[in-house]
Amino acid sequence: GDYLVTIEEKSKATFLRAYVNWRCMSAGSSRVCVRMVGHKMEESYSETLKEQMSIVEMPLSDPPLCISCCPVNGDLLVGCKNKVVLFCLKYLVINQNLTVLDFERSLILHIDNLIPAEVAFCARHIAITTELDVLILKLEQVQQSAEQGARSVATLETPVAGGVNDEDSSTLELDEFIICQKPVELLGEESKLCEIPITLESTELPTEDTKRFQVQYLLFRRFTPDQSPFGFCEETKLHSLQLLPVYQTAHEEAENERELLSLFCFFSLPHVGYLYSVGKLVELISTYQYSEKSEQAVLTPQFLHVITSEKLQCFTVRCSAAAARDEDPYIDTTVKACPPVTLDVCTLRMQLFIGPRAICHFKNHIILLTKADTEDITERRRPARRMLSRKADGIKSRTNSESEPGWNLYIINTVSTIQLYREMVDYSRTYENVKTESCIHLLSEAHLLVRAAIMDPSFLKSEEKEELLTAFRESCAFLGDCYSRFDTKDYHLALPYYRMSGLSVTEVLKRLVSEGGEIQTCERGLMFYLTHSLNEDLNEELSKESANKVLQIFCAADPVQLPHILCSPCMANVCPLTAIKYLQKVEKMMPSVVLTLTKAFMALKMGDLMMYEQEMGSYKETILACGFIGQPKLLRQPKEGTVIPTEFAVYLKEMQPGLLVAATVALHENSKIELEEADTFFKVLCGNSVSTVPQLLVDFWEALLLVCSQEEVLQELLLKLTSQYVWRISKQQLPETKPLKTTEDLINSCSHFGLIFPWVTSIMSVSSASDKGYHEDISKLQSLLCSRSINIALVLPVLEPLMEAGNVGLAIRVLCSTRLGRYDEAVEQLLERHPDVAVSYAQHELKDDNRAVWWNKLLPELCKRARLTGNDCPVLISSLKETLSVVALELELRDFLSLLPEDGTAAFFLPHLLQCSQRKLLT
Repeated sequence: GDYLVTIEEKSKATFLRAYVNWRCMSAGSSRVCVRMVGHKMEESYSETLKEQMSIVEMPLSDPPLCISCCPVNGDLLVGCKNKVVLFCLKYLVINQNLTVLDFERSLILHIDNLIPAEVAFCARHIAITTELDVLILKLEQVQQSAEQGARSVATLETPVAGGVNDEDSSTLELDEFIICQKPVELLGEESKLCEIPITLESTELPTEDTKRFQVQYLLFRRFTPDQSPFGFCEETKLHSLQLLPVYQTAHEEAENERELLSLFCFFSLPHVGYLYSVGKLVELISTYQYSEKSEQAVLTPQFLHVITSEKLQCFTVRCSAAAARDEDPYIDTTVKACPPVTLDVCTLRMQLFIGPRAICHFKNHIILLTKADTEDITERRRPARRMLSRKADGIKSRTNSESEPGWNLYIINTVSTIQLYREMVDYSRTYENVKTESCIHLLSEAHLLVRAAIMDPSFLKSEEKEELLTAFRESCAFLGDCYSRFDTKDYHLALPYYRMSGLSVTEVLKRLVSEGGEIQTCERGLMFYLTHSLNEDLNEELSKESANKVLQIFCAADPVQLPHILCSPCMANVCPLTAIKYLQKVEKMMPSVVLTLTKAFMALKMGDLMMYEQEMGSYKETILACGFIGQPKLLRQPKEGTVIPTEFAVYLKEMQPGLLVAATVALHENSKIELEEADTFFKVLCGNSVSTVPQLLVDFWEALLLVCSQEEVLQELLLKLTSQYVWRISKQQLPETKPLKTTEDLINSCSHFGLIFPWVTSIMSVSSASDKGYHEDISKLQSLLCSRSINIALVLPVLEPLMEAGNVGLAIRVLCSTRLGRYDEAVEQLLERHPDVAVSYAQHELKDDNRAVWWNKLLPELCKRARLTGNDCPVLISSLKETLSVVALELELRDFLSLLPEDGTAAFFLPHLLQCSQRKLLT
């Protein structure tokens, strides 16, 4: 709200007034309107408010002692003896052309035995100081029903503990004594133990929208007066209480919106200042030690300005560092960083002034009030001794200083952020060659200075916007230089700061290489940055010179990483011969399979196949396959958002496909490559489209089945293989390369490929000539279906194209029916197409609990079909005889007899009846 609030004294009376529309006075208008707070204005009268200033009188039952305006929503907080009063800012719409400001007294906080010296108010956070106590509260809204809201006039917060006992303290109130209590600091939940009871009284008219609040204690701190060998100091008194909001970093899409991010509270003693974070977490951030007694201080997001009896001092602050972590809790990673909140504060400037009295801050200006005389100004601040016991009941009237000479008002323009940043960077260079923490400290201060300016809500409209962004990236680069060159425990910060700077690896190398082409240092920070940058998926290729320089650095500082660095896409332009020379040096000290594979890779790049064969022959194929686990980029590398096979993988595909498949299986089993990534890898390697499956990929799926232990992946592999076999058989498509394993190999080595059932072999024994070209795929498919691993219900839709494909389709249908427990259906399908296989099928499948299918399904169906065909179908007759022989051994004579047809030939069935009766006699 655009208003001015004052506490005025006249005729020994104190008034609280708000000046609204006060800019009319500066425009030349002399008209003034006086009205009471909450006064209902007539519309005709209100039209005159457009061109005149209004003075809003705000009556209080007790004289106002201090005030504070909320910078977020404009509400007003007034401190009185034993209470603070909250006035909510209102916007009264008189008509379409006129809206005026007004206030409504909404809440009173009754605080026993407390006389506020200063108050601060921001976003429902209330800070109160007495001479030596600080109390920070938060008003939390409580959900309630409309009926409860209308019914409650006063809301009481239960006192946490009793206040100071008046009777006990009055007995000690003697001029010879000063009552001092122990220093206390209570944060968060512990601050409830501060023994300051608070009662809330709502003064709003109860409506459905009435808000009900409760108090949350955030911080309580009590100080003791300074004591020295020279006597007791009575001037110890808190001053400059302030709540400072910091907002979310502005974005283009929400340019005019301000969202509160963090909140900080500052207060000061004469020689020490304290800065707390009171937003998401209550904690002490910084402590400021002054060189002499302070009079007043003002906090901004970038600086703390302090006045003493002769100086204006400027200190750095950590608000932007704390706010940055509130905005992004993951800011301290390998991607981004920010100087720590615990970084020591430092003094930036110190200017001499005669008799500073008061200070305030507005945008880029410091307003300073001074009085040029020799008066001991501490006299008017000197408290009575009895106030230390919190028993004082008022404050002294201020002396009339209007007629006193020597008053001066200064408006000081602060140095622009960019200029001050440049000065700090230039000054940091004095420490650059010494490589001390002072250089990092100064550059961290400069970085936080720019970060605070970028977080300011006015940043998007600032004329220095582009300069600030450039300075931010530049400061990140300077910090990256320090952490990469200096021997510091925080060397790992080189990586995130260089990343935030936007510099490429080539540009970073140029910054660190001297004019003679030599690296100035190979400290841990540089190695950490290069190792992570080169091992990640960067779309940057170093020049031949830069790549060779990297080789030189790693060979000297971290030779173990050399094979891994050479596999980076950034090192594509490296000289292979130079790389092999360095690798040979490392191999003498620390030989490894990865190093051997890397040498073979470099030999391929040179076209030296003899060296390649020599290196690959150093280890067995199984050891080589496991060696790729140590560095998968030997086979596949990221490039422009995709993953492409290397020259090594292309060569293995042609010359050693088995090793390539085994290596890829090892990568998958060690979580170095996902199944879908492997699919894409083989398709790109073989030059196939996304929808076409190369044989090498099928070989990979079959090999992966051997070692796969995850059920979900297993079923996915079985489905992929089934789909591919079905597609080839149905499309009569032969594989483009010879499969690495035959059906027999798979059955012997993998439990997920089962032995093909005899009855399936019987069906396929009379296959057509067209099926013989795809015998391998057919047998592999049948082997999968004969195993117990595959989920038949899951693959049924995939098998649909083959269901009617002659004997292949019949075998598949019967296999599926059998695996699903539909034995009757399977028997009927066989009797329809291959009755000669029915008994073989029954002997293999109809066992134990399923034996009843012999006499319940197979025997009746054979009798029925034999009756229809007579002697014209000897296959049916033969199958019937075998079935009768089996059933005669299983059933009782009476049951067996009941199954025989009434019109059957006695001579045909008599032998089986005799067999059944003889079995009965034998038993």
